[in-house]
Amino acid sequence: MDFIGKVIGWLLHPDLQPLLERGAPIFVLVVTAIVFAESGLLFGFFLPGDSLLFSAGLVVALAGRPSLGVLILCVFLGAVLGDQVGYMFGAKVGPAIFKRPNSRFFKQENVTKTHEFFEKHGAKALILARFIPIVRTFTPILAGVSQMRYRTFVTFNVIGGGIWSVLGILLGYGLGKRFPQLEHYLTPVIVGIVLLSVIPIILEYRKSNRRTKTGA
Repeated sequence: MDFIGKVIGWLLHPDLQPLLERGAPIFVLVVTAIVFAESGLLFGFFLPGDSLLFSAGLVVALAGRPSLGVLILCVFLGAVLGDQVGYMFGAKVGPAIFKRPNSRFFKQENVTKTHEFFEKHGAKALILARFIPIVRTFTPILAGVSQMRYRTFVTFNVIGGGIWSVLGILLGYGLGKRFPQLEHYLTPVIVGIVLLSVIPIILEYRKSNRRTKTGA
């Protein structure tokens, strides 16, 4: 139980400094792997996304390693490839995903909300969803389920993955360079980023409740 608590705590507050002490290649590999899983694997929705990119950029700015360009490139590739896997999974599984029973790590309401978001925004949802936790994970899967034209998917996937990766990492990197004293306030800063990342979920939840009451 203590181990599980530590894992959950790390997911809510990804402290990357100890990871960097194990070496720059391991740091980049782990960050990229988490981004890959969170971008398009069905179980990856609970992994840190926005806060992870911010933390990675901040740590690189404060530590001076690894190379910012290498980190951005690897994270970009992880994000794009993760969505590609999600698309292929959705295309193969198809409508069966909507019949999957609820479990501890899977809720049908997440799929339903993502489907509504996807239907509303079309291909642009692949870009917009990058900035919305949970929806970010399920959108490429829904694109595969709906048999979106593959060339269109790849185009918007690359654009969305690029914008999200660059902005997320540069935000943390820029703040770290501008305010190096943030090294002493990492916990409240990361917590603030986590809270900001869940604002879209809260707003969507409130909109959904209003629609439900209006329908009733």
